[in-house]
Amino acid sequence: MRAKIHLENQLKRVLADKGWDWPEKTVIEPPKDKNFGDMSANLAMMLAKQAKKAPRAIAEDIAAALADDALIEKIDIAGPGFLNFTFAPSFWRETVAAVRQAGENYGASTMGNGVRVQVEYVSANPTGPLHIGHGRGAALGDSLVRILEKAGHDVQAEYYINDAGRQMLILGSSIRYRLQELAGKDVPEPEDYYRGDYIIDIARDVLAANPGILDMDENEAVDICKQYGMDAILATIKADLAAFGVRHDVWFSEKSLVADGKVDETFADLTASGMGFEADGAFWFKSTELGDDKDRVLRKSNGDTTYFASDIAYHDNKFKRGFELVIDIWGADHHGYVPRMMAACEALGKKGGLHVILVNLVNLLRDGEQIAMSTRAGKFETLKDVVDEVGADAARFMFLSRKSDSKLDFDLELVKQKSMDNPVYYVQYAHARICSLKKKAAEAGVSPAPATPEGLALLDTVHDMELLKLLDQYPDFVESAARSQAPHIISMYLQELASNLHRYYTNCHVLSAEEDVAAARLTLLGCVADVLGNGLGLLGVSAPESM
Repeated sequence: MRAKIHLENQLKRVLADKGWDWPEKTVIEPPKDKNFGDMSANLAMMLAKQAKKAPRAIAEDIAAALADDALIEKIDIAGPGFLNFTFAPSFWRETVAAVRQAGENYGASTMGNGVRVQVEYVSANPTGPLHIGHGRGAALGDSLVRILEKAGHDVQAEYYINDAGRQMLILGSSIRYRLQELAGKDVPEPEDYYRGDYIIDIARDVLAANPGILDMDENEAVDICKQYGMDAILATIKADLAAFGVRHDVWFSEKSLVADGKVDETFADLTASGMGFEADGAFWFKSTELGDDKDRVLRKSNGDTTYFASDIAYHDNKFKRGFELVIDIWGADHHGYVPRMMAACEALGKKGGLHVILVNLVNLLRDGEQIAMSTRAGKFETLKDVVDEVGADAARFMFLSRKSDSKLDFDLELVKQKSMDNPVYYVQYAHARICSLKKKAAEAGVSPAPATPEGLALLDTVHDMELLKLLDQYPDFVESAARSQAPHIISMYLQELASNLHRYYTNCHVLSAEEDVAAARLTLLGCVADVLGNGLGLLGVSAPESM
């Protein structure tokens, strides 16, 4: 980050002196091949038309103008005019002071400009326990909230409670069926019901709390079962998410949309914009005007509203609450629903305001063998089962180790191993290793060097430089993760930083080095630990001091 900022400022100064404007498509980034230097810029090619010169000649002019910059050690020109820059070791050593000065705020930025963002995730129907697919979405959403806030956005985390509609009626009927069985009644098996053992447990509680329910009217009994079941399951969901370290600021009820008149309000908005119309006694969304293959019914002729109607009203409500960007995290099986929801937001005047992130399947394995998923208890189908076995840290890190739309193999035995093959252990151990080293240093009377040019002058090996450069890049990775809405970018960075740390530990003596060298390296490694802890915090994973 510092390297990019310094270079951009210097290049803009050169262009201003020459009377050239900064081209919008200029890219400044680390080259893919480290042999080309620390940073590369395509500036000369972007200036060719404006400067009316060959790119290579422009690159030579820029290189000459920056020859007096003491922080840039070397400038090479490659190919048609790529500028490759190598910074002086003294520049990289200044990274230590930057990390120390910022502390927990290292990596924070104002990139988001306070934009109000709502992130909705998990939002599982309160009809059963959370499974590991929900867990992946929960880890993704919670981490994304942390990253967006670090990058300067004003973020609210929300859970949409689907407490209306057919699924809730099925829940109530399922519980009533089971409590009748518990009472010894011979009742026919329903055509469609929830079969999990948790339904039997809830039915037992309902029967104990309402002994007269067996004599009630069916509809009245189903309503009691539905409400009791939803409350019990939602309480379990909240407890499981809390144990997983997942935050939600708002729990939004679908029923409130109808009760508060929000659905009718949205219908009126669609009618006013010409995107809603009445036909055949029903109310329709004119989605064909926005690329859909047919118009969609929102309220049927019998007066019932569709799921799509509730979803449109819910998103309309989100924007009316003042959110400028709405991010939904859905299972990959909902991919066909994305264009329709995008069209609805466009019809509401919020084109581009909705972003949907899809989360792909999780294959649960044990020693490489897939575990059959089941709705019945006793198998590892729930998030709680997985967290209880491997821990929240391991589960979260694994869920965030790959891009969300990629399938993920989650091996229960691998994530419990205390070995370098386990990515969770690999990163956490890097942090613990430094903490252990600092403790040993204190016992030996070795103090870290001050974060000054003089105190750090002995950081001059290639391994020192590799760590310093990676520390400097951390704010870039945070911004990239926020911009791409992709927490796995942080996971990848942490694995690279941990890899460099473990390699450093192998190749460079610390406590056994000369006193001044040991002091300088302690300071550097302290910064590495700080950044590892910072990054793990963005993933919602702890940074242990011992393992």
